[in-house]
Amino acid sequence: MDKLKILILNGPNLGHIGKRQPEIYGTRTMYDMPELLEQVMGGKAAEVDLDYFQSNSEGGLIDRLEQAREEEVDGVVFNAGAYTHTSLALADCLAWIGIPCVEVHISNIWARTDQPLRQQSLMGERCVGVIAGFGILGYALGVQALFQRLRG
Repeated sequence: MDKLKILILNGPNLGHIGKRQPEIYGTRTMYDMPELLEQVMGGKAAEVDLDYFQSNSEGGLIDRLEQAREEEVDGVVFNAGAYTHTSLALADCLAWIGIPCVEVHISNIWARTDQPLRQQSLMGERCVGVIAGFGILGYALGVQALFQRLRG
């Protein structure tokens, strides 16, 4: 059986996970993903091939999603950062590319009561699910959820 190809996609200001505002986003980095994935999925983690991409540009994220479609990527774990709350363009892209997507947030966006805009997602209805508030572990949980959905 072929490995599942999963794209982990990060939006603006997420190129420095682990360093940026550790009191909100924690200290773990994307380099911790293989270890976290193995903890969550055990031996099944070997059945997943991860690709990582980060862009501060909305257009760069859309280009990468369209490329993922051409590459026949099986699933996307996507933290669009602030674009989650503002980008109809990303939501439109997710609607047409036909790749299952899990929306991920390091912090719990619904607990961000000081900034109500952060409590909404324009992408959510285009995703198969949302994981928020579990730090970088949320990415591994997103991969596991896609694996379960795609492999049963």
